[in-house]
Amino acid sequence: MDVITLLLAQGVDSGPVAAQHALAAVGAGLLALAARSGAPARVSARASASASGPAAGPAAGPAAGPEGASRAVRLAAFAGSSAFVPYIAMKLFWASGGTFAGLSGADLRAAAERNGASGLWLTLDSWGLDPTALLALLGVLLLWGLVRPWGQVFPGWTPGLAGRSVPRWLPLAPAVLGAATLAPYGVVGLGWTLLATAGVVEVPRGDFPTPADTLLVARIGLGAFALYGVALAVAARSYWRRTA
Repeated sequence: MDVITLLLAQGVDSGPVAAQHALAAVGAGLLALAARSGAPARVSARASASASGPAAGPAAGPAAGPEGASRAVRLAAFAGSSAFVPYIAMKLFWASGGTFAGLSGADLRAAAERNGASGLWLTLDSWGLDPTALLALLGVLLLWGLVRPWGQVFPGWTPGLAGRSVPRWLPLAPAVLGAATLAPYGVVGLGWTLLATAGVVEVPRGDFPTPADTLLVARIGLGAFALYGVALAVAARSYWRRTA
């Protein structure tokens, strides 16, 4: 959330807490690198092909192009993308002035102003473009970049970059960060909605007229985060192995 608020020209809730989050992320990255360095060395398919290419001569044939993910991984990406459809539709409906779950777009805009939303956030919202819906669309783009060949070589619709290899860290860094945060948040949150539906825990009303409205929106949002986060983890693992 600190990253999202900063991207939208909005200040973090607490500077010391944000610094703690940043240090924790750096520590997790260093631990991952340490674990990676202790793993058995593996020769990548690309390295093997380049090493055997000159010796193989003309019979070796052309080098293989980027490899896409398996059908199972693509299905996971489809499920993760589909989970965001109700979430994006709900947010854009609110941004366009509609009323859903007892709240109108004007109510949400007033709440955003009270909570200190940035000028960029409010400007996009006034244009009918909810910032979180736009971020969800970027997340879907990232997900499919991890499973399709164009996620390894820049496609023709990227001016100045078409045909160049995509650095591994470029999609993997946000994918690992997103999977590590969204998947647990969404899965645990869905468990909370089940307990709330069964009446085991109390549902806070928040800005919504009734607890039932709060629960409805929570199911849509947390369901999207859970399925997308798991799909992102699956796709990131596939991309990591295919580009090693």
